[in-house]
Amino acid sequence: MIPTPLAAESLSEFLDGRVIDLVLFQIPITEFGAMVLAALVHGALMLGLFGAAPFFFIWLERKVSGRIQDRLGPTRVGGKFGWLQGLADGVKLLQKEDLVPTAADGMLFRLAPFLVCVASFCAFIFLPFSDGWVAVTSDVGLFVLVAILSLEVFGIILAGYSSGSKWSLFGGMREAAQMVSYEIPLAICALIPIVAAGTLNLGDIGNYQTGWVWNWFLFNDVFTFLAFFVYFIVATASCKRAPFDLAEAESELVGGFHTEYSGFRWSLFFLAEYASMFLVCGVAAILFLGGWHSGIGPLDGMLVDWRNDDSFAISYIANVIGLGIFVSKAVLLVTVQIWLRWTLPRLRIDQVMTTCLKYLTPISCVLFLGATLWPLILGYTTGRTSIYGPRGDQVRLEQTKEFVSTAETDDAGPRDLTRSEIKADGEPNG
Repeated sequence: MIPTPLAAESLSEFLDGRVIDLVLFQIPITEFGAMVLAALVHGALMLGLFGAAPFFFIWLERKVSGRIQDRLGPTRVGGKFGWLQGLADGVKLLQKEDLVPTAADGMLFRLAPFLVCVASFCAFIFLPFSDGWVAVTSDVGLFVLVAILSLEVFGIILAGYSSGSKWSLFGGMREAAQMVSYEIPLAICALIPIVAAGTLNLGDIGNYQTGWVWNWFLFNDVFTFLAFFVYFIVATASCKRAPFDLAEAESELVGGFHTEYSGFRWSLFFLAEYASMFLVCGVAAILFLGGWHSGIGPLDGMLVDWRNDDSFAISYIANVIGLGIFVSKAVLLVTVQIWLRWTLPRLRIDQVMTTCLKYLTPISCVLFLGATLWPLILGYTTGRTSIYGPRGDQVRLEQTKEFVSTAETDDAGPRDLTRSEIKADGEPNG
């Protein structure tokens, strides 16, 4: 049986058997209660991240655009740097009237923004933020993440169709065509580091890049290097960002698929957009940029030892450092997306589709073919499939040997090992 460990298991192990000491009585924490408490804690953290990331990126977009346009950006709300501007905007949107056009389909009109948000949020379930810090670890995590994220297009189509406006309908159809088209090169580029790693498990992919910076898949070969830039371009387009934001072409479609939305429902579309920006940049950080690894060999080695330490506090400190490294990489990529929006002019719809179908899709196919043939060529010429050392199946084989050795030394016989023992690597636990 292949386990599906939760990030909450490490915290539940820490809480299991402890006692909550109240004034008049004590409450022992059972195994089930510890799991529930840990799941609630991690669920609250994910919801907080899903809301805090757009809050920060909206402020960052205002500041970056201000600097590019030689102005200061927000400065009055929240002190000198205007860091409460996003909160002020949120309060303003909540105070606005929630309008539903007379010609709109009321149920679908109200449902569309929530579908967009749910698709974006559910994709976070499979995104690891550090070693083992993921809601659900799956051996096909990348596949499921991309599949769930693609469901966002249904909300976009419903928003345009249900508004009862031809401009909203045109915007929805434009955006649907763009998102579906750009998902093809995005998925192909995401598969290129998979060829080097030999697994779809995002946690394993991140762990394979420990050590010095040249161990990152970005520098694995010329094909993964170029695939990173193609992935970043198509990911920017899939998030409806300029210069690909044809769904919001004000000069042609007023506001695109969300023209008829106002107040809180309007804000949900942008909440999902900024969350998706962080998500695709986080996936890029894991696939190409080492994930939660710093690229400094001795530091990464020390953090790996800390993560494997029996002490709960030490392992958590190591993962917090890894979380900071991962988030920093993702935020840097989001900043580049914001930079591009305020630098490049918007493309026409025919140019957007031509760029995808005529250029980016063939380029991604050529890169995928090259990445597939590269280890074969190296194998025939040098006797090894990678320049920088063992990856993929060899690393997983070492993990399997360690797992089997641990299981065979257990006097109680075969059993299901805990998350701390299998290190969330998804190996069989029978």
